Amino acid sequence: MFFPLKDELPTQNKPYVTIALIAVNALVYLYSALLPRRSFMIFLYQYGVIPVEIVHLTELTPEFSAPILLTPFTSMFLHGGFMHLAGNMLYLWIFGNNIEDHLGPVKFIIFYLVSGLAAVLLFVLFSPGSNVPLVGASGAIAGILGAYLVLHPRARVLTLIWVFYFIRLVHIPASFILGFWFFYQLIMSAISTGSGGGVAWLAHVGGFAFGYVWFRFVLKRRRQFGATIIR
Repeated sequence: MFFPLKDELPTQNKPYVTIALIAVNALVYLYSALLPRRSFMIFLYQYGVIPVEIVHLTELTPEFSAPILLTPFTSMFLHGGFMHLAGNMLYLWIFGNNIEDHLGPVKFIIFYLVSGLAAVLLFVLFSPGSNVPLVGASGAIAGILGAYLVLHPRARVLTLIWVFYFIRLVHIPASFILGFWFFYQLIMSAISTGSGGGVAWLAHVGGFAFGYVWFRFVLKRRRQFGATIIR
Protein backbone atom coordinates (compact mmCIF):
# COMPACT_ATOMS: atom_id res chain seq x y z
CA MET A 1 0.00 0.00 0.00
CA PHE A 2 1.15 3.54 -0.59
CA PHE A 3 -0.11 6.83 0.81
CA PRO A 4 0.73 10.17 -0.83
CA LEU A 5 1.69 12.77 1.78
CA LYS A 6 2.64 15.90 -0.18
CA ASP A 7 3.95 17.06 -3.53
CA GLU A 8 6.93 19.30 -4.20
CA LEU A 9 5.18 21.89 -6.37
CA PRO A 10 4.97 25.31 -4.70
CA THR A 11 1.97 27.55 -5.35
CA GLN A 12 2.10 31.24 -6.19
CA ASN A 13 -1.18 32.05 -4.46
CA LYS A 14 -2.83 31.01 -1.22
CA PRO A 15 -5.29 28.17 -1.99
CA TYR A 16 -8.26 29.78 -0.23
CA VAL A 17 -10.89 27.72 -2.04
CA THR A 18 -9.12 24.44 -1.31
CA ILE A 19 -8.85 25.38 2.35
CA ALA A 20 -12.52 26.44 2.40
CA LEU A 21 -13.63 23.15 0.83
CA ILE A 22 -11.69 21.18 3.43
CA ALA A 23 -13.19 23.28 6.22
CA VAL A 24 -16.76 22.91 4.95
CA ASN A 25 -16.40 19.16 4.50
CA ALA A 26 -14.95 18.84 8.00
CA LEU A 27 -17.70 20.95 9.58
CA VAL A 28 -20.48 19.05 7.82
CA TYR A 29 -18.96 15.76 8.92
CA LEU A 30 -18.59 16.99 12.50
CA TYR A 31 -22.26 17.99 12.52
CA SER A 32 -23.37 14.64 11.11
CA ALA A 33 -21.09 12.63 13.41
CA LEU A 34 -22.69 14.23 16.47
CA LEU A 35 -26.16 13.12 15.39
CA PRO A 36 -27.77 9.98 16.83
CA ARG A 37 -27.34 6.96 14.57
CA ARG A 38 -30.87 7.11 13.13
CA SER A 39 -30.64 10.86 12.55
CA PHE A 40 -27.26 10.37 10.87
CA MET A 41 -28.74 7.86 8.41
CA ILE A 42 -31.71 10.15 7.73
CA PHE A 43 -29.24 12.96 7.02
CA LEU A 44 -27.43 10.81 4.45
CA TYR A 45 -30.69 9.78 2.79
CA GLN A 46 -31.88 13.37 2.68
CA TYR A 47 -28.79 14.92 1.12
CA GLY A 48 -27.02 12.00 -0.55
CA VAL A 49 -27.61 11.05 -4.19
CA ILE A 50 -30.03 8.13 -4.54
CA PRO A 51 -29.88 7.02 -8.20
CA VAL A 52 -33.43 5.70 -8.40
CA GLU A 53 -34.71 9.06 -7.16
CA ILE A 54 -32.69 10.92 -9.80
CA VAL A 55 -33.86 8.63 -12.60
CA HIS A 56 -37.55 8.80 -11.69
CA LEU A 57 -37.53 12.21 -9.96
CA THR A 58 -39.47 10.59 -7.12
CA GLU A 59 -38.77 10.71 -3.39
CA LEU A 60 -38.26 7.36 -1.69
CA THR A 61 -38.51 8.96 1.74
CA PRO A 62 -41.05 11.81 1.53
CA GLU A 63 -41.17 12.07 5.33
CA PHE A 64 -37.65 13.57 5.30
CA SER A 65 -37.28 14.77 1.76
CA ALA A 66 -34.85 17.25 0.19
CA PRO A 67 -34.83 18.70 -3.36
CA ILE A 68 -33.81 15.74 -5.52
CA LEU A 69 -31.87 17.75 -8.10
CA LEU A 70 -29.95 19.50 -5.34
CA THR A 71 -28.55 16.28 -3.90
CA PRO A 72 -25.79 15.86 -6.55
CA PHE A 73 -24.28 18.99 -5.00
CA THR A 74 -25.02 18.36 -1.33
CA SER A 75 -23.72 14.79 -1.55
CA MET A 76 -20.23 16.12 -2.30
CA PHE A 77 -20.00 17.46 1.24
CA LEU A 78 -21.17 14.34 3.08
CA HIS A 79 -18.99 11.48 4.34
CA GLY A 80 -19.84 8.14 5.85
CA GLY A 81 -16.98 8.03 8.36
CA PHE A 82 -13.86 9.78 9.59
CA MET A 83 -11.42 7.77 7.42
CA HIS A 84 -13.60 8.47 4.38
CA LEU A 85 -13.32 12.19 5.13
CA ALA A 86 -9.60 12.10 6.03
CA GLY A 87 -8.57 10.27 2.86
CA ASN A 88 -10.53 12.60 0.63
CA MET A 89 -9.27 15.76 2.32
CA LEU A 90 -5.66 14.57 2.16
CA TYR A 91 -5.89 14.10 -1.61
CA LEU A 92 -7.73 17.41 -1.98
CA TRP A 93 -4.96 19.25 -0.11
CA ILE A 94 -2.05 17.56 -1.91
CA PHE A 95 -3.36 18.01 -5.45
CA GLY A 96 -6.09 20.63 -5.22
CA ASN A 97 -3.92 23.62 -4.30
CA ASN A 98 -1.94 23.37 -7.56
CA ILE A 99 -5.06 23.09 -9.69
CA GLU A 100 -6.57 26.09 -7.90
CA ASP A 101 -3.30 27.95 -8.51
CA HIS A 102 -3.58 27.16 -12.22
CA LEU A 103 -7.27 27.98 -12.66
CA GLY A 104 -7.85 30.71 -10.11
CA PRO A 105 -10.48 30.46 -7.35
CA VAL A 106 -13.66 30.98 -9.40
CA LYS A 107 -12.82 28.57 -12.22
CA PHE A 108 -11.49 26.09 -9.69
CA ILE A 109 -14.72 25.84 -7.70
CA ILE A 110 -16.69 25.51 -10.94
CA PHE A 111 -14.36 22.76 -12.14
CA TYR A 112 -14.59 21.01 -8.77
CA LEU A 113 -18.40 20.98 -8.78
CA VAL A 114 -18.70 19.94 -12.43
CA SER A 115 -16.23 17.09 -11.83
CA GLY A 116 -18.45 15.95 -8.97
CA LEU A 117 -21.51 16.09 -11.21
CA ALA A 118 -19.72 14.04 -13.89
CA ALA A 119 -18.92 11.42 -11.24
CA VAL A 120 -22.55 11.30 -10.11
CA LEU A 121 -23.79 11.04 -13.69
CA LEU A 122 -21.65 8.01 -14.52
CA PHE A 123 -22.62 6.28 -11.29
CA VAL A 124 -26.33 6.89 -11.88
CA LEU A 125 -26.08 5.69 -15.49
CA PHE A 126 -24.66 2.34 -14.39
CA SER A 127 -26.72 1.94 -11.20
CA PRO A 128 -30.10 3.49 -12.06
CA GLY A 129 -32.03 1.20 -9.72
CA SER A 130 -29.86 1.72 -6.63
CA ASN A 131 -31.63 3.04 -3.54
CA VAL A 132 -28.42 3.45 -1.53
CA PRO A 133 -27.27 7.08 -1.03
CA LEU A 134 -24.04 8.09 -2.74
CA VAL A 135 -22.00 10.46 -0.57
CA GLY A 136 -18.49 11.85 -0.55
CA ALA A 137 -16.18 14.34 -2.23
CA SER A 138 -14.29 11.55 -4.03
CA GLY A 139 -15.80 12.18 -7.46
CA ALA A 140 -14.97 15.89 -7.43
CA ILE A 141 -11.48 15.20 -6.08
CA ALA A 142 -10.97 12.55 -8.77
CA GLY A 143 -11.49 15.32 -11.33
CA ILE A 144 -8.66 17.22 -9.68
CA LEU A 145 -6.44 14.13 -9.91
CA GLY A 146 -7.16 13.84 -13.63
CA ALA A 147 -6.30 17.51 -14.13
CA TYR A 148 -3.10 17.15 -12.11
CA LEU A 149 -2.00 14.22 -14.26
CA VAL A 150 -2.30 16.40 -17.36
CA LEU A 151 -0.62 19.48 -15.88
CA HIS A 152 2.09 17.99 -13.66
CA PRO A 153 2.83 14.38 -14.63
CA ARG A 154 6.52 14.68 -13.62
CA ALA A 155 5.87 16.29 -10.24
CA ARG A 156 7.38 14.28 -7.40
CA VAL A 157 5.11 13.22 -4.57
CA LEU A 158 6.41 12.21 -1.15
CA THR A 159 4.77 8.84 -0.55
CA LEU A 160 4.63 6.40 2.34
CA ILE A 161 5.07 2.81 1.16
CA TRP A 162 3.85 0.19 3.62
CA VAL A 163 4.04 -3.51 2.80
CA PHE A 164 3.87 -5.70 5.90
CA TYR A 165 7.03 -4.76 7.85
CA PHE A 166 8.52 -2.70 5.01
CA ILE A 167 7.87 0.99 5.63
CA ARG A 168 9.63 3.72 3.69
CA LEU A 169 9.19 7.30 2.52
CA VAL A 170 10.01 7.78 -1.17
CA HIS A 171 9.45 10.36 -3.88
CA ILE A 172 7.35 8.99 -6.75
CA PRO A 173 6.31 10.74 -10.00
CA ALA A 174 2.70 11.88 -9.98
CA SER A 175 2.12 10.05 -13.27
CA PHE A 176 2.79 6.73 -11.55
CA ILE A 177 0.70 7.42 -8.45
CA LEU A 178 -2.29 8.84 -10.31
CA GLY A 179 -2.07 6.32 -13.15
CA PHE A 180 -2.02 3.45 -10.66
CA TRP A 181 -4.88 5.04 -8.72
CA PHE A 182 -7.05 5.29 -11.84
CA PHE A 183 -6.20 1.77 -12.99
CA TYR A 184 -7.20 0.46 -9.56
CA GLN A 185 -10.55 2.28 -9.75
CA LEU A 186 -11.19 0.74 -13.18
CA ILE A 187 -10.43 -2.77 -11.95
CA MET A 188 -12.57 -2.39 -8.85
CA SER A 189 -15.48 -0.91 -10.79
CA ALA A 190 -15.36 -3.89 -13.15
CA ILE A 191 -15.62 -6.46 -10.35
CA SER A 192 -18.01 -4.55 -8.08
CA THR A 193 -21.75 -4.09 -8.62
CA GLY A 194 -21.63 -0.73 -6.83
CA SER A 195 -25.34 -0.72 -6.03
CA GLY A 196 -25.42 -2.35 -2.62
CA GLY A 197 -23.24 0.03 -0.64
CA GLY A 198 -19.50 0.29 -0.21
CA VAL A 199 -17.18 2.31 -2.46
CA ALA A 200 -18.61 3.97 -5.59
CA TRP A 201 -15.70 3.09 -7.86
CA LEU A 202 -17.48 4.25 -11.00
CA ALA A 203 -17.98 7.70 -9.53
CA HIS A 204 -14.21 7.94 -9.12
CA VAL A 205 -13.72 6.84 -12.73
CA GLY A 206 -16.24 9.40 -13.97
CA GLY A 207 -14.69 12.30 -12.08
CA PHE A 208 -11.12 11.41 -13.07
CA ALA A 209 -12.01 10.89 -16.73
CA PHE A 210 -13.79 14.23 -16.86
CA GLY A 211 -10.88 16.10 -15.29
CA TYR A 212 -8.30 14.42 -17.49
CA VAL A 213 -10.20 14.80 -20.78
CA TRP A 214 -11.26 18.37 -20.03
CA PHE A 215 -7.74 19.54 -19.29
CA ARG A 216 -6.32 17.70 -22.29
CA PHE A 217 -8.92 19.47 -24.45
CA VAL A 218 -8.26 22.88 -22.90
CA LEU A 219 -4.49 22.61 -23.24
CA LYS A 220 -4.79 21.41 -26.83
CA ARG A 221 -7.06 24.33 -27.73
CA ARG A 222 -4.69 26.80 -26.07
CA ARG A 223 -1.72 25.44 -28.03
CA GLN A 224 -3.67 25.60 -31.30
CA PHE A 225 -4.82 29.13 -30.53
CA GLY A 226 -1.29 30.16 -29.62
CA ALA A 227 0.06 28.68 -32.87
CA THR A 228 -2.55 30.63 -34.86
CA ILE A 229 -1.60 33.91 -33.18
CA ILE A 230 2.11 33.36 -33.87
CA ARG A 231 1.50 32.82 -37.57
